[in-house]
Amino acid sequence: MESQLFGVFANRTHEIIPIENCLIQNEQTQEIAKFIFSFAVKNKITIYDEKTGNGLLRHIVTKIGIRTNEIMCIMVINGEKIPKEKELVKELTSKFSNIKTIIKNINTKNTNVILGTKNINLYGDGFIEDKLDEYTFRISPLSFYQVNPIQAEKLYNLSIKEAEISDKDIVFDLYCGIGTISLFLSKYAKKVYGIEIVEEAVEMAKENAKINNVGNTEFIAGDVEFALEDLINKRNIIPDIVVVDPPRKGLDNNSIENILKIKPKKMIYISCNPATLMRDLSKLEDLYGIQSIKPVDMFPFTSHIECITVLHLK
Repeated sequence: MESQLFGVFANRTHEIIPIENCLIQNEQTQEIAKFIFSFAVKNKITIYDEKTGNGLLRHIVTKIGIRTNEIMCIMVINGEKIPKEKELVKELTSKFSNIKTIIKNINTKNTNVILGTKNINLYGDGFIEDKLDEYTFRISPLSFYQVNPIQAEKLYNLSIKEAEISDKDIVFDLYCGIGTISLFLSKYAKKVYGIEIVEEAVEMAKENAKINNVGNTEFIAGDVEFALEDLINKRNIIPDIVVVDPPRKGLDNNSIENILKIKPKKMIYISCNPATLMRDLSKLEDLYGIQSIKPVDMFPFTSHIECITVLHLK
């Protein structure tokens, strides 16, 4: 029966490929996902069908702290309640002792976005922690965290080395998420301003600064486009260095125009999509020279690559 398939989406489609195991995914998280799926089948919990919009269980999302071994388990449902919810939580926590939190995420919209905005804690306090380099990071359900933290350390440290930041520099970190790059930058810069549209991630970023006793960061919740405008035009804060780590779609034109307006002496562009990186660099090249582009293999055994580009004001 098609609606009872469990697996991953085929490339560029929403057709599900059933998989028993995935060689580039954490083994524990695969076991958890399989366990939830078999519990659903056994207890006749309906599986969501994208074509009809019917069915309850949409996605199973797991996040794991690579250094702490803490696991977050998120069940995305098309409704409010999971049948035998308490039983499921009890079985999960007794079988997988390092599950630190279990969250029910409500997503009743007809959308291909995985997570809805409403989270309900079924177990634990709704977050896990992990360590990157010398920093501890608190990770919540809606906040982005690199899937390969080992390489993320290399990516951030290489970005900082390339940026050659001094203690006189004001740095803007656009698309800052839970503040990972911002905190790495804070050690070298005078002040770091992080901007992120996901409010929950900004709360985590503030929390992460506190946990790590970092006092020279400020995090702002809002669309990069408008927050950037506010910092520059209303608060008259002009950065020496701008770091951008946008989603796959790259930078929007307004952000590029704002950066070109304020002309920071240096720009570090971290990109997970070479196509949009090239498009954006062509819009910046009148004012900026490309000093270097360095690839980092964040996603081994896949066609994807992360790039660090350093731009200097001509």
